Amino acid sequence: MTDDEKYLWKDLTLDQAYGYAVENAKDIIACGFDIKKTFIFSDLDYMGMSPGFYKNVVKIQKHVTFNQVKGIFGFTDSDCIGKISFPAIQAAPSFSNSFPQIFRDQTDVQCLIPCAIDQDPYFRMTRDVAPRIGYPKPALLHSTFFPALQGAQTKMSASDPNSSIFLTDTAKQIKTKVNKHAFSGGRDTTEEHRQFGGNCDVDVSFMYLTFFLEDDDRLEQIRKDYTSGAMLTGELKKELIEVLQPLIAEHQARRKEVTDEIVKEFMTPRKLSYDFE
Repeated sequence: MTDDEKYLWKDLTLDQAYGYAVENAKDIIACGFDIKKTFIFSDLDYMGMSPGFYKNVVKIQKHVTFNQVKGIFGFTDSDCIGKISFPAIQAAPSFSNSFPQIFRDQTDVQCLIPCAIDQDPYFRMTRDVAPRIGYPKPALLHSTFFPALQGAQTKMSASDPNSSIFLTDTAKQIKTKVNKHAFSGGRDTTEEHRQFGGNCDVDVSFMYLTFFLEDDDRLEQIRKDYTSGAMLTGELKKELIEVLQPLIAEHQARRKEVTDEIVKEFMTPRKLSYDFE
């Protein structure tokens, strides 16, 4: 959890940044992660606990120049030095000996990093520096951003409650947001839609279904029906609402069971149910 990044880039106190990290961890745990196989760590906490982690940060810092980070991240002379040093902290978890409680002193366990495309520059830098400090390059698995409800060309924002569906939304809020704000690929009139069909490539409700509808055959049928005009925009939105409401309600129920004590267990450095001999 990059609570240090939040503190450096946003107008927050350290306590607030750490508090957000704990709340984010609860959301992650509620997705069903196994405590025997999962270690969640806060940068603010863990870097002080692990000599291996900090040693790797220093190694990376020595092998990346200020010119390089300016070119990669667009830093200026006005940016605080915390921002300039942060890429090395982001990179350090890519190397197994940053976690001696899990990997002991092994340095040859390769890392797979699932991340969104906005994090790619950090790990391109990491891949560049890894061979120079004697470690394997991490591999990346790029995930796809959810589009904002108003369409793929607009930006999702935590400050705009109508730009997205949030994990804290009620069933009523989900229904209202989808019906009122989800960008439609349908035609201007029912007659035109029946004749020419809708455009699934721009329809946000259909895009969300590609993420959340488990039944691929049903998704393909919806695509065909909407494209042909057999399914109207209101019917497509209803399909999404019926998928999202129980999914988010179930997540909220699981999250309520995640106590601060459970978070602490996940965030305590310890051996996991793996052996790396």
